[in-house]
Amino acid sequence: MLKARSGHSSAKVAGKSAARSIAKSLPASSAAHSRVRRLRRSELPVDTEDLARYLIGKTLVHDLPDGRLSGRIVETEAYPIGDAACHAFRGQTPRNRSLFLAHGTCYTYFTYGSCWMMNVASEAHGVGGGVLIRAIEPVEGVNLMEKNRGISAGTNGTKLTQGPGRLAAAMQINKAQDGLDLCSSKSPIWLGTPVRPTGEIGVTTRIGLSREAHRPLRFYEKGSPFVSGPRRLLV
Repeated sequence: MLKARSGHSSAKVAGKSAARSIAKSLPASSAAHSRVRRLRRSELPVDTEDLARYLIGKTLVHDLPDGRLSGRIVETEAYPIGDAACHAFRGQTPRNRSLFLAHGTCYTYFTYGSCWMMNVASEAHGVGGGVLIRAIEPVEGVNLMEKNRGISAGTNGTKLTQGPGRLAAAMQINKAQDGLDLCSSKSPIWLGTPVRPTGEIGVTTRIGLSREAHRPLRFYEKGSPFVSGPRRLLV
């Protein structure tokens, strides 16, 4: 219990610090806007674990009528071929068909009766596998993200986009994005190049699973306060 409280306190301090420095540490929106280009499908690894690692530090962008939302991907989870925790494990269904499309396709699903989650199809067309986007560091559209979440980044810090449900709400990700090509110039939601160099990448176990929870398939940027989950799991 003492260890858990200490970790919680440290997370709160990190969150407040991140909130105070968010505007200083990130590039100006206009500069970030011009520096990010869409990733080509040929740049994405055709392997779930490789893609999960590759996406750390890349930019997730959602262009909306109200403006652009974007953030640095700082945490992912891999759900590879044969993984009992993967939605594709028992084969293709109408619900999970996007996982079997070309790698770089967006797969969204509703869970816990309350939130959407976003994944990236990660294997060759016809083979099911995916990468869950667990957390991002906001870059553009913070005010709109705050409105979407109903909270202020200034008082809640990292909680704005820390965790897959929170980031989906902040980025306005839902059923409408399911099946969209994240590499297409016609897609409003897409994957982009980094806005700054990526830090050291850590690997640990996945969160909230009842099957194959022991596997080290969660990737994250070390030192990022936006990474979700218990601090004790970050090595």
